[in-house]
Amino acid sequence: MKSADPRHIAFVSCNETHWGGSEELWGAAAAELAQRGHRISVAKPNLPKGEPAIKRLHDAKCKLHDLAKFPLLPKKLYGVFSLISRAAGLSWQLVRLDVALRFSRPDLVILSQGGNWDGFLYAGVLRRLGIPYALICQKATELYWPSDWMRARCKAMYAEAQGAYFVSRHNHRLTEEQMGMAIPNAEVVRNPFLTAWDAPLPWPKVGDGLKLACVGRFFPMEKGQDMLLRVMALPKWRERDVHVSFFGAGDRAEGLKEMAAFHGLDNVTFPGFVRNVPGGIWAQHHALILPTRAEGLPLVVVETMMAGRVTITTDVAGSAEVCTDGETGFIAAAPTEAAIDEAMERAWAARADWPAIGAAAAASIRTQVPPCPASAFADIVLRLVGGGTVPAEAAQPVAAFAKAAE
Repeated sequence: MKSADPRHIAFVSCNETHWGGSEELWGAAAAELAQRGHRISVAKPNLPKGEPAIKRLHDAKCKLHDLAKFPLLPKKLYGVFSLISRAAGLSWQLVRLDVALRFSRPDLVILSQGGNWDGFLYAGVLRRLGIPYALICQKATELYWPSDWMRARCKAMYAEAQGAYFVSRHNHRLTEEQMGMAIPNAEVVRNPFLTAWDAPLPWPKVGDGLKLACVGRFFPMEKGQDMLLRVMALPKWRERDVHVSFFGAGDRAEGLKEMAAFHGLDNVTFPGFVRNVPGGIWAQHHALILPTRAEGLPLVVVETMMAGRVTITTDVAGSAEVCTDGETGFIAAAPTEAAIDEAMERAWAARADWPAIGAAAAASIRTQVPPCPASAFADIVLRLVGGGTVPAEAAQPVAAFAKAAE
């Protein structure tokens, strides 16, 4: 239904990679708001026009700004220029953002961060122009802390934001610790998922042994695939009828494949990136194994539970907030090889119960996420600009999530 009171809302992402899971929420919410008749602008470095979410925005007549585009300079040459001078490339992005917003003056900007403070320079532009903004924070980790000179700017970014939307209670709590301040207007929101809401998938056959899927960007520093390869190299896992498929993409893919070859592993394969998550992954796999070191709330954990599969992951960020150890999955106490091996061992011992655990996971996750997170977030955005009301289930204050977890 078209809005009788259309607003101009800009979505700005500081993610310099082409696309990733952290982009899905703002991308889908922007499309939802455009469909409702609001005027939508999008600004992002390295805007991937071939990405389905961006194509949908283009088809909806949204204004798209590639912040890494330099007029008359081929994209590849700009990439070389940016690599040679990181500061110059980032400065150009900030200039492009300033110009785009100075002339368009949106009613509200949603600034999407892949982490919890990586957008502070972009926020500086918004603060200087006096444009109201809200933050999406997709990840917070003990691995990354802002330096002291950044913190004053980061704190100002949060203090002046109309709202700060985290994907887990952990992320909110850790961000407050890193900033040394209470963050006002904080809420927990959920990301869109690529599995069906109506029902979990049928349980796969076990005739060819247990099949585990490790799904995530090939970036071992955060995703921990290196630890999983070492665990799979242990004699007991070599002997068992268990296979791990590594799904994903990234510029560490060859390194991980060669590590597997170095260990002589024939119990792992690398199918690569799969867009059809239900049919391409969960129709053939029994469980997720996610040895992650840094997260917000892994989208793949939500999708695994939605599909009625077993989750085996580390107690990092928000995973244990939605997945209960021993009931709807198995949580490793820490992102270490020993802890991952211990959780996998408990899962292996309970493998006869996996179908029941998967069914319990499917029922549980549907009480913790809305059927359409993008639509729920679109309602929140309209609440901020006074263009609509937000249903009670669309978002909950962080304090409410904490109380529910007690």
